[in-house]
This record gives sequence, C-alpha cells and structure tokens, in this order.
Amino acid sequence: MIKGLFYILLFYFLGELVSKLMGGFIPGSVLGMILLFLALQFKVLNPENVKATATIITKNMAVFFVPVAVGLMAYAELFSKYLLAIVLSIGFSTVLTIATVALVQEKMEKTKKKGTYDHD
Repeated sequence: MIKGLFYILLFYFLGELVSKLMGGFIPGSVLGMILLFLALQFKVLNPENVKATATIITKNMAVFFVPVAVGLMAYAELFSKYLLAIVLSIGFSTVLTIATVALVQEKMEKTKKKGTYDHD
C-alpha cells in the first residue's frame, strides 16, 4: 500500500510540476491523473502497484469533499446571486462529460473487438 501511495503522489507531483511549467493553464491534479492513466495504459506502471491504495481512496472519497463543502459555505451569498448560471454550467458540463465518456468507451470497445487494443 505504501508503494501505491508513493506512485499516486509521484504522479500528482509530476502533474503539478508540468502544470507550473505550462503556466498553470491545466490543474496539476488533472495532469497527474492523465500521466498516471498513460503510465498504466502503456504498461509503464503495473496496475497491481496502485490497486489497493486506489480502492481505499475511492471507497473513502466522501472524506475529500467535506473541506470543499465547508469552504463553499463561506460563499453562500455569491452562490445565491449566480445560482442560475451555476446550475446551467453544471448541467451542461455534466451532459458533455457523459457524452465524452460514452464516445471514448464506445471507441475503446470497438478497438478491443478488432484485436488492436490489448488491455489485459
């Protein structure tokens, strides 16, 4: 589990480093996830090395949202002022994310059926 935590934090750090080098246009945590995904996809990193840690983090994800929720309470007046814009942007981004994931999943399944994608 320590090894898994090391790898996850390493890719988080690398993502933050790349983000700083790019001027912070893309958040480092997002870049770190992308780098970790690529390392797993291209078999640079064995998935078993991060599986236990990732499972624990995923099962306890609610803990990570508590500080954010408490922080949002400080901006309650701002949220009430722009509620419509916030709701519309959340709705649009959710639909866009679902459509993107569906298209990528469909493409990956078609590629796997053709035999050109060997994940296992």
